[in-house]
Amino acid sequence: MEPTAAASAVSAAASVASAATTTVVTQAAAQTQGFGHFIQQSDAVGKTLFALLVLMSVASWAIIVTKGLAQWLRHRRAGAFLQQFWNASTLDQVQAEISTHGARDPFSHLSAHALHAQAHHARHGTARLAEAGSASDYITRTLKKVLDEETTRLESGLTALATVGATAPFVGLFGTVWGVYHALLAIGMSGAGTLDKVAGPVGEALIMTGIGLAVAIPAVVAYNAFTRSNRVLSGRLDAFAFELHSLLTLGQAPSAKIA
Repeated sequence: MEPTAAASAVSAAASVASAATTTVVTQAAAQTQGFGHFIQQSDAVGKTLFALLVLMSVASWAIIVTKGLAQWLRHRRAGAFLQQFWNASTLDQVQAEISTHGARDPFSHLSAHALHAQAHHARHGTARLAEAGSASDYITRTLKKVLDEETTRLESGLTALATVGATAPFVGLFGTVWGVYHALLAIGMSGAGTLDKVAGPVGEALIMTGIGLAVAIPAVVAYNAFTRSNRVLSGRLDAFAFELHSLLTLGQAPSAKIA
């Protein structure tokens, strides 16, 4: 073999070995980069922000699951009670049904308090200032009070969902800015400003923004869904309260009175 050919072969082999070594080093460096590496390299501020996002996510999902199950049960029980209510021949049957099974939904809760208010006013009259006025006025105040209680119960937890949805993206963004700042400081101190040295740490820091969005999006979607469901239920409760008031004071529903 000629010396020139041998030198070319040796040079080609060295190039292949160098390329293979570079590939192995690059793959090893890529494997060391990631979310776990970012958390390990984070300072107290970065870890605190990550823990805060985890806490916000756990709290929001707990509220979503709890309110979702409660809403499903409420809808099912309300439908069963309304069917029994309008199929009953007298209000005494409604009272017996509530006494047997209890008030387990907003409609039965409203009916129980209204029936109790009617019976209480009939027995005691206006013995106290809270009972002043006619029976119609006393029942109206009772219905208004129960409607306010049900609205407060329906809106419980929504403030937390709104807070998580509004603040989680900014918490994640702050974590990204903080991580990029420290990554650039470390790169500047090492003196290696090439793209492969910058892309890894900066990409790791961007994960915090993604986590913030992942926490916020379910909270916002759930908040909008629960708000709409509560608005629909509140409208149905208002209509039912009007009909119930007419039944207790006039002895007939508004539709029957018009007919």
